[in-house]
Amino acid sequence: MGLCLSGSDVRGGKQAVGGAQLRPTTAADQNNVSGQNDAVDFFFKSRGLQALFTQIELSLSASKLRDLDIASKSDPMAVVYAKKRDGRLEEIGRTEVIMNNLNPAWIGKISIAFQFEIVQPLVFRVYDVDTKYHNIPVKMLKLEDQDFLGEASCVLSEIVTKQNRTLTLKLHNNYGPRVSRNFGTLSVHAEETVASKSAVEIAFRCSHLQNVDLFSKSDPFLRISRIVESGNSVPIYKTEVINNNLHPIWRPITLSMQQFVSKENPLIIECFDFNTSGNHVLMGFSISVISKIQKSVGDLEKLYQGRTGATFMLPSTQCGHDKVLKSQLFVEKFVEKEQYSFLDYISSGFELNFMVAVDFTASNGNPRNPNSLHYIDPSGRLNSYQQAIMEIGEVIQFYDSDRRFPAWGFGGKTFDGTVSHCFNLNGRAGGFEVDGVEGIMAAYASALNNVSLAGPTLFGQVINTAARIAGQSLSFDRSKYFVLLIITDGVLTDLQETKDALVRASDLPLSILIVGVGGADFTQMEILDADNGRRLESSTDRVATRDIVQFVPMREVHSGQISVVQALLEELPGQFLTYMRCRDIKPLNVQMAQTCA
Repeated sequence: MGLCLSGSDVRGGKQAVGGAQLRPTTAADQNNVSGQNDAVDFFFKSRGLQALFTQIELSLSASKLRDLDIASKSDPMAVVYAKKRDGRLEEIGRTEVIMNNLNPAWIGKISIAFQFEIVQPLVFRVYDVDTKYHNIPVKMLKLEDQDFLGEASCVLSEIVTKQNRTLTLKLHNNYGPRVSRNFGTLSVHAEETVASKSAVEIAFRCSHLQNVDLFSKSDPFLRISRIVESGNSVPIYKTEVINNNLHPIWRPITLSMQQFVSKENPLIIECFDFNTSGNHVLMGFSISVISKIQKSVGDLEKLYQGRTGATFMLPSTQCGHDKVLKSQLFVEKFVEKEQYSFLDYISSGFELNFMVAVDFTASNGNPRNPNSLHYIDPSGRLNSYQQAIMEIGEVIQFYDSDRRFPAWGFGGKTFDGTVSHCFNLNGRAGGFEVDGVEGIMAAYASALNNVSLAGPTLFGQVINTAARIAGQSLSFDRSKYFVLLIITDGVLTDLQETKDALVRASDLPLSILIVGVGGADFTQMEILDADNGRRLESSTDRVATRDIVQFVPMREVHSGQISVVQALLEELPGQFLTYMRCRDIKPLNVQMAQTCA
């Protein structure tokens, strides 16, 4: 899992929970969060996790509003709605009323949860509040009693991807934007409500851990928790598992200020021996305090500076003193740093470049047969392939400025009679790019008429082609990150070759989203998606530098009433941040400021 989430318990898979934190706020931290999605909550809670999001504040201003008052100017108020999939408008918030002003800049902010994995359409309406209602709180105002001044709409991602995070929209009447009458403009500015971007990067190691395994050495991992005001502890991080090692050295981790809250908060650091049953054995614990002496100097930093260790203790099972162990915890690295968010990168000019690869193997069934996964329904109902392209592409395209997408097919017999495992979906020999999501859909439909379904199911060539494009971009532009969507129905024939390709690609600015359609056994896909905490290994024993794959079977999506876009793209921003942070790549505006300095 590229996106790092906080687990509520150490029981479960061999997860490395930690690393790049995409969003500093969890659903549990807010009582009233607009834009919350029950499906996402269900998805994470079913796995003992909390969905994460970025809290955004919208500031609104308007210009050249219509004047509907006779003796004075209009008294405008703005109302913001979230547009649901069924077309329903759900009110998010209202500004205050500004008296006699056709160019208002409202002070009241509109709070909304920005969720990368969801297209979040917004509708803005401006009203002139009648004088007789001025003493009534804005929340109590009946909008049907107010004069309508204009309406505008956009998608939230359109605002946050602007370099200055400000989007200006033309206001129009209720009947749509095509009416030529001038209703003025509305400007929307987004700001991330993060208290601090400060973070510390820490690397831990242990020595002389107890061996609690019978036939091998212990498989240790650390869990870090924060003690809250009630005295209870909240897990904020888990390291990866180190197999068969009583002197483990873990990869560096990054703790944000949002995780440890304040420098006075004590942290509990526990060491567990991993068991596949999920009943992990506690090997000892240590309490460390990040003190308030200087800016981020505390016990962990003192351990680092003094090259000394903290002794682990084993909690007593009976009333009495804890047992002091020979095991010790050392801090190998302690660095203060600024932790930039996904929005920091995107709004500064970083882009996600979308690529798609479609399975044309014979196991999909004859496209002319209504039972085929490739059947194009004359009624317009989307098949599973079309649905995945539309839902994911609809989100990704907002983060790609030219919206020209490489599109390939694999496992099909092309016009020359040979089976290709990476052919251009548009049928052109000279270019593989198509225009927008509509271009992908058109190329896919055309390919079904010109390509014969064949096989076997091989991912290697498609992944290598995408990796080559991502690798070439590094020589001239480090602000691009690539996302390959693979839609497939079958069992992989080249599992090891695919692993090798993924391990090589883990060093590149690339994530791979795999959607499984149909009823096949997708066990191999679960192996590629390192959600069990084990990173992929190549045939030469090289380990992937990070997890870049996320897999979701459509049948699980449908049965769980979760959209494929939410299930898949939930992890993408975390994978993006892991890549950028590991290479110390900063947002473009930060790079420019440092260069000028």
